[in-house]
Order: sequence, then C-alpha cells, then structure tokens
Amino acid sequence: QVQLVESGGGLVQAGTSLRLSCAASGGTFMRYTMGWFRQAPGREREFAAAIDWSADKTYYSDSVKGRFTISRDNAKNTVYLQMNSLKPEDTAVYYCAAKRNYVATYEYWGQGTQVTVSS
Repeated sequence: QVQLVESGGGLVQAGTSLRLSCAASGGTFMRYTMGWFRQAPGREREFAAAIDWSADKTYYSDSVKGRFTISRDNAKNTVYLQMNSLKPEDTAVYYCAAKRNYVATYEYWGQGTQVTVSS
C-alpha cells in the first residue's frame, strides 16, 4: 500500500510561483508513474501533469503546459510540481497520484493540498 502526502499549497497572487511536493511511502517508488491532478470548486477532477518512473517522459495538460513542471527525486521518494505564472483559474485542490508503471489507471491518491490564486 502506497501512502502519498502532499504539501506546499497556499494562497498566492496571480503571476507568482508555488512548488508542490508529494512524499511517497510504503512502496518501491521507482515502480510508479506519478501524476498531479486538480479539482476546482464545482468541477470534476482533471489531469495536470505526469512523469514516468525514470523521469524521461513527462506529460502535461494544455492548460498548464509551459507554466508547470513536474519532476521527481527517486532517492527521496518525492515528486514535485513547480507552478509558475499562476492564474486565478489554477485555484483548486491539487492531488498527487501514483500507479504502477504497467497499469492504466491511478491506484493511490493523496489527501490533496489547496492552492488559491488571487487576482
């Protein structure tokens, strides 16, 4: 069983940056593809970014591409989401997720961290 704990959320002004962290425990970190999802009030949870086990491949939604960067440190069992040029529409609860590399759907989820961007 993998446990995921997010941190780094907060209230920031538009145009600034924030870095989220997600610490994983309970599994072999390198066996997992890691992702970040977000859910804004009144909306469904949506994919933001993902990174494969080796960090060779990254994926982004169109809404965050060019502004957000996902990375991972396998030695620290941690995945990061660097968010730059934040916009009010980035306001959401951000969730870290993990799935085994050969599985289609995400299997483990964190509790989420709130990001609020003021205009």
